[in-house]
Amino acid sequence: MRKRKPKLRVINPDPRYGDITVTMFVNNLMWQGKKSLAYELFYAAMDIVSKRTEEPALDVFKTALTNATPQVEVRSRRIGGATFQIPTEIPAKRKTSIGMKWLIRFARERNGKGMAEKLASELLAASKGEGAAVKRKEDTHRMAESNRAFAHFRV
Repeated sequence: MRKRKPKLRVINPDPRYGDITVTMFVNNLMWQGKKSLAYELFYAAMDIVSKRTEEPALDVFKTALTNATPQVEVRSRRIGGATFQIPTEIPAKRKTSIGMKWLIRFARERNGKGMAEKLASELLAASKGEGAAVKRKEDTHRMAESNRAFAHFRV
């Protein structure tokens, strides 16, 4: 190790739900430092989710995040002139951040009117085990499974 690990920043819970994961999600959603706008978008999406389902919106969000969060990933490693895709476990913090980034990315790529609508649609799809973010997770898991033979090269 070259340098020491940076101090973990304290993240304050969000105003509506009092949840740290929501704040982390909003921080990922934010563009150009516009946090209040990111909160508005997120809460609007949550309102849409609660209208469409009878369940609490926060539960739908948590389920969607759990369904989109990968457990393993493949890392490229060069061994003796050949490049192998080596499946590796992901640390907990990175798992959730990858899941959040996938949800946000695929919500942005969706077609719909307004970001709140698109985010709500992606969250609902992910909570049902559908949607592009969940598909990406399944593809990643499938790739890790097919390259399981190279797991002994793990660093």
